[in-house]
Amino acid sequence: MKKKRLFRGEKWRYGSVSALLLILLILSLIALNIGAEVLEKKNGWRRDYSFNSIATASRATLDLVDDLPHPVKIYALFRKGNEDAPLLELLDRYAALSSRITWEQADPGLNPALLSRFATESQTPEEDNLIIWCEETGRWRVLGPEDYVSLSMDETAGEYSYAGWTYEESITRAIEYVTRDTVPQVVIIQGHGELDGDSLAVLDNLLTANLYEVVYRSLTDPDYTPDPKDLLVFLSPLRDISETELKILTEFAAKGGSFLFTCDFSDPVDSMPNYAALLRSYGFIPLEGIVLADTNAPETCYDGVNTYLLPEMCSTDITMDMIASGATSILLPGARGFESPDETDRNLITAALLRSGDTSYRKALDAQTVSMDRAEGDPQGPFDLALQARRITAEGYVSRAVVFGCSIALTDETVYSMTDIRKLIIRTTEFLLDTGASDLNIEARTALRPALGTGGTGLGSVMLAALPAAVLAAALLVLLPRRNR
Repeated sequence: MKKKRLFRGEKWRYGSVSALLLILLILSLIALNIGAEVLEKKNGWRRDYSFNSIATASRATLDLVDDLPHPVKIYALFRKGNEDAPLLELLDRYAALSSRITWEQADPGLNPALLSRFATESQTPEEDNLIIWCEETGRWRVLGPEDYVSLSMDETAGEYSYAGWTYEESITRAIEYVTRDTVPQVVIIQGHGELDGDSLAVLDNLLTANLYEVVYRSLTDPDYTPDPKDLLVFLSPLRDISETELKILTEFAAKGGSFLFTCDFSDPVDSMPNYAALLRSYGFIPLEGIVLADTNAPETCYDGVNTYLLPEMCSTDITMDMIASGATSILLPGARGFESPDETDRNLITAALLRSGDTSYRKALDAQTVSMDRAEGDPQGPFDLALQARRITAEGYVSRAVVFGCSIALTDETVYSMTDIRKLIIRTTEFLLDTGASDLNIEARTALRPALGTGGTGLGSVMLAALPAAVLAAALLVLLPRRNR
């Protein structure tokens, strides 16, 4: 009697082997899928087919991570099931670009110690935040949903709208900030009725986002001595500086320290002789009153309002690249003018940054002023509305200064969204601190999917016809040989 060979029985012939092979195939596909997922996360192989390429790294990011000096750890504070999928995919790309970048997801409800570790007096990490941390520098930055969008102003509706996603720009800037060995410091002086608190939140955020450390100091603090490597900022003080403070500032300037000033038309500069002397030392001489535009020259004012100046941007080393790129839109809501720079001593060079229109005029504001309209005797323009200066000190250092005749332009979110003032502020800060350009030139990704137009339907139309045709062709290949059976 012949023995039946293994797997030759009827039960194996018609079902069991097929089932076994099917199970092995499924297990192989699962293993392949897991392996591909692991390799993709490690090497970033997956192509980004999103309409706005939101998970694709730009050249600026690639250059930064190639030369990353220190390891960076990123904590993504998301609960399971509430993740921001595009953001986490982008974090995978960062980790794939450099072995010095790692990240992990942490549930904020289960990690209170992590939150308290990176909490400060002004900020506590929370759900949907990123914590970007460099252990070697001891520096970190917390990013939230508000850091991932750029806004634009719809002038017709008078409302803000989403202009684009800034995931990559915010994360790359944060990585650059935490890995820097030193961070330039912008010191906003307090104690003389200057702008402070919430009124400076927009400026503070702009400078911080561009890798500057913003601190608030008083010159009367015995524990504080201005460092010439820092930038001192006076934002429209209303009370004079003391003789002692003027001496401190003079010594600061003599060693190459730099200043940023704002001087509004309502500031009582005439009653602040020490502060006025500090301004004059850089060739900044404030003029009395407010500069007004001629409404018959609509290109010099916004929406026909003569107090809302649209100044001309003068060509200097601060503005040269802005003029070349067409980024010259600046709005000054209520501005003070300055005397045009005359020939100064050979150690001082002063130049105009912004200038009012040729038909502008200046009006003194006093008890007799009843109208903002042009009147006989009003001084005629143009007027310098912002100035820059360099002074070579007796010790051989270069001290720099810039003055703006309007603080609102530097501190108002609406002006930020409508004009190019942000870029001008950053260019000014770079000039004053004598640092290279900090722009990463990472474009915001389109926030809204573009509407489908007639020009974009070609491939879809072809596929719509090609797929049924392919099915029909496959059916004919199978059925035609059987037609005579």
